Amino acid sequence: MREVKVFNTMTREKEVFKPVKEGEAKIYVCGVTPYNHPHIGNARPFVTWDVIRRYLTHIGYKVTYVQNFTDVDDKIINTSNGEGVSWDTIANRYIDSYFEVMDALNVRHADIYPRVSEHIDDIIAMISRLVEKGYAYELDGDVYYSVEKFEHYGELSGRTLDDMEAGARVDVDDRKHNPMDFALWKSAKPGEPYWESPWGNGRPGWHIECSAMSNKYLGEEFDFHGGGSDLIFPHHENEIAQSEGCNGHHPSVRYWLHNGFITINQEKMSKSLNNFFLVKDILAEYSPDALRYFLLSTHYRSPLDFSDERLEEANKSLERMTTAIENLLYLEGCEDGPCDEEAAELLKKAKAYEEEFEEAMSDDFNTALAGAPMFGLAKEINIYYQSVQNQSGTVCRETIAEVKRIFRMMTDILGILEQAWEGPKADGKEYDALMQVILRVRQHCRDKKLWDVADAIRDELNELGIIIEDSPQGARWKKREI
Repeated sequence: MREVKVFNTMTREKEVFKPVKEGEAKIYVCGVTPYNHPHIGNARPFVTWDVIRRYLTHIGYKVTYVQNFTDVDDKIINTSNGEGVSWDTIANRYIDSYFEVMDALNVRHADIYPRVSEHIDDIIAMISRLVEKGYAYELDGDVYYSVEKFEHYGELSGRTLDDMEAGARVDVDDRKHNPMDFALWKSAKPGEPYWESPWGNGRPGWHIECSAMSNKYLGEEFDFHGGGSDLIFPHHENEIAQSEGCNGHHPSVRYWLHNGFITINQEKMSKSLNNFFLVKDILAEYSPDALRYFLLSTHYRSPLDFSDERLEEANKSLERMTTAIENLLYLEGCEDGPCDEEAAELLKKAKAYEEEFEEAMSDDFNTALAGAPMFGLAKEINIYYQSVQNQSGTVCRETIAEVKRIFRMMTDILGILEQAWEGPKADGKEYDALMQVILRVRQHCRDKKLWDVADAIRDELNELGIIIEDSPQGARWKKREI
């Protein structure tokens, strides 16, 4: 199995990936809070992890991928109260919206999508264990985690408790033992959903959900935890404290991977700056492949600046690759010929590009570097295509099959151009219009008494399952019944 290096946020350096269990890779990625349609900042981590999952599967790992939905949250409650509908109506609406745009972006579904509302018992059990072990305390129906009890607190973010306390807001709850203590359970307030618990009616705090759900589905120690850089502190820092405080297992996660921010014209995306872009609005102007490729054109840890110009560049890049795919599909149907020196050179270059692609992907999943060998191979395919067109018209099919395997591997791992590989398709109206053109050409041949040509058109269409019926009123076509 190929060696993979990943940049671990915890150690701040690249490390060779060594799974908890040989041959398996277990991944947990923080999902969306479904109170609005997904924005482009949401799309980046999910496209990134989709590619990581595809690549790990490609090199032989059995991958288990879990991604949660935070369907109990202040923002959801506020939105539901503002609309006068239930909180779960809001959550379900925007979970549906999430799947709609992620399906369009060809993001494969996770193996498990746990929701907070469906794991309240697991959350209460974890909080109870933290209270029993002295990591948490109850105050008037609220339960807080005592950060001073956890010796590793601050290691992920590189902060000390003194620094955190100095930067804490002045309006913190003075009942807490430490200003940085965070809520595990919140007592019920009017107009909010609540569940019964040993501390009274209430609902979970933000951070505890991911600890409870990742432990349930992936165990006390698993391989990868991912999300945006904005989640390093406090969310992921608090997850570590909860999980390791509860289980006593250090580390609970072997590798922490975080993607960079998306900026808009060099400024951080935000609603207040009116530069907040929803995925569905972008897809109204650009193809899903263009947006997906744009998101992958920069290494996942680097900032990514969004602009129309960058999306146009992605479109042009995809056009070049689409041409290579179309040429490959054409070559695949050509008459088999000798595996000459030209074919041998194409295959040699394809193998070299395959190695270069996998080296880039094995170096912290560097999709930006992986693009170069993909474009290099596309160029060689187009050169070979022109040579076939200009010379014999025959190809080395063995070579074409192997080149196609390599090129498709590249596009499949990046999750782009799947429809291009299926070849051109026409809808019903386009199909009928094309057949009418063919029928007119055939009738012209009959009028000119080119019977052999007219019959050849009829016979070849018949081979394709299309029957031509001649009558005094003219010809018509139909598909042969199977």
